[in-house]
Amino acid sequence: MAIEDRDHAKLITHALAKDTLSKLRSVETEQVAFRKGLVKLGRICGYEIIDGEMLTEFVAIETPLAETTGERVTGLDDVVIINVLRAATPFVEGLLKAFPRAKQGVISAGRDEEAGMNEDGEFPISIDYVKLPEITADDTVIVADPMLATGSTMCAVLDHVLEDANDPEDLFVLSALSAPAGLIRVDEQFPEATLLTVAIDEKLDEDGFIVPGLGDAGDRAFRTK
Repeated sequence: MAIEDRDHAKLITHALAKDTLSKLRSVETEQVAFRKGLVKLGRICGYEIIDGEMLTEFVAIETPLAETTGERVTGLDDVVIINVLRAATPFVEGLLKAFPRAKQGVISAGRDEEAGMNEDGEFPISIDYVKLPEITADDTVIVADPMLATGSTMCAVLDHVLEDANDPEDLFVLSALSAPAGLIRVDEQFPEATLLTVAIDEKLDEDGFIVPGLGDAGDRAFRTK
């Protein structure tokens, strides 16, 4: 099984996911390769969610030669993917390769870097745009953001996602990299969410960035500063 339980999260341990993340971390990985790496990692994570977290059912199949029994994944038509703009865009592109029929929502959210972290390790969060599909009790909701640092952005995003939604069948918070403080914060405020990540790094620095991390995923993917 390539998903392992940790204290506040589940770790995606697939060898190809770890290999891809290692390439993303490297300062020598330039923009195009970085963006393609996020797409690849999103696809791998999507397949791991299907394999490790979704149910299957037996179905009758008629082949050209005989009748037999097959196995199908249930719920693939009831998936909602929330893209936390902007860094998650290539990450979500990969997820959509695993869930091509998913409904999609977008939330533009960013932390106020100038204000800095408060004494509780949180940032003020600005939500600039929200467009979400209807979320039903049958849905599997995946909120994707490559970096889960302080958890401030993700908590603000989840507030909007769940504000008018029916309780979904499953709620996943998916990140490539996480910091312990962020995992604890999201887990405490949203215990109904399953936190999935490829790696849990050592700490946050004084500016709230994950260390050793991979830098600013949005800047590296879109070549901005």
